[in-house]
Amino acid sequence: MSGGLPAAGNVLAVIPPHVGGRSTGSALADLVPGAHVTVVESADEDPAALREAHAIITALAPVTAGHLAAAPALELVQCASHGYDYVDLDAARARSVVVCNIGSSGAEAQNVAEQTFALMLALAKQVVPAHTALAEADWALPRLQQSLTELSGKTLGIVGLGNIGQEVARRALVFGMRLVYTGRNRAPAETESRLGDARHLPLDELLHASDYVSLHAPLTPDTRHLLDARRIALLRPTAFLVNTARGALVDQDALADALTAGALAGAGIDVFDPEPPTAALRLLKAPNVVLSPHVGGVTRETLVRIALAAVQNVVDHLGGKPLRDVVS
Repeated sequence: MSGGLPAAGNVLAVIPPHVGGRSTGSALADLVPGAHVTVVESADEDPAALREAHAIITALAPVTAGHLAAAPALELVQCASHGYDYVDLDAARARSVVVCNIGSSGAEAQNVAEQTFALMLALAKQVVPAHTALAEADWALPRLQQSLTELSGKTLGIVGLGNIGQEVARRALVFGMRLVYTGRNRAPAETESRLGDARHLPLDELLHASDYVSLHAPLTPDTRHLLDARRIALLRPTAFLVNTARGALVDQDALADALTAGALAGAGIDVFDPEPPTAALRLLKAPNVVLSPHVGGVTRETLVRIALAAVQNVVDHLGGKPLRDVVS
């Protein structure tokens, strides 16, 4: 943590059980010297602490209009993630509460990029069905051989070329992949050059042109179900979709339909809507999927970087310093 005077104020750290709960949040108090830190597993758990909080640190836990109304002293909601879709931004703006993420910290970028490639490689090399077959004494090579592929020479379409998208792109170059990308803005020419002359395409063109599509966009009202049934149908039957960003970027039923119909070669999914997913989610039983429980940002190293980035912003705010990564 940076030097300076100790921060003074009340901080509510909301760490839900599915990302570690109180045991994960127990060390936060030591990172905010001079402040009173209360660790809870939901913002409803301690009404008195919510009422007195000057700052909330939330790790994927909802902060609703009701929570904001119950926190008259609140000045800052600090998301311990790149995403911020679980905070009611309209209600925060109405109460002049600032909302920040950790976007510029790069805390999650390394591991999300690694998880993206773990899923891509598992799909290309059919790791899951091969393992399952061998565990049942089934030598599956003849059956799997026709579906095994290489990453080299394939086109990777990146949806969202921010910090994480660029980390994915750098790794793709090492694997000998061609790069196309889409986003709200075209990247600077030097960035495109550094990423192997990556080409900017409209989303629909990118989907049709790519062998692999990897999602790295934030979830906003405009990007919810960005990949709906129409856009999923633009993907080649030999293409793979990887989502390590937010589950609701994809219409999960439409994706399950495409996989079941064989209209898509496979999907690697680390994020769901909702989380944890219910047993009724059809995608969990769809063919040719590799699933992981939102582990893209939760290695030991990543959790430390996320905590430090989120807490540093809170410390700076309580100490009267400028905030970083203001999203609302």
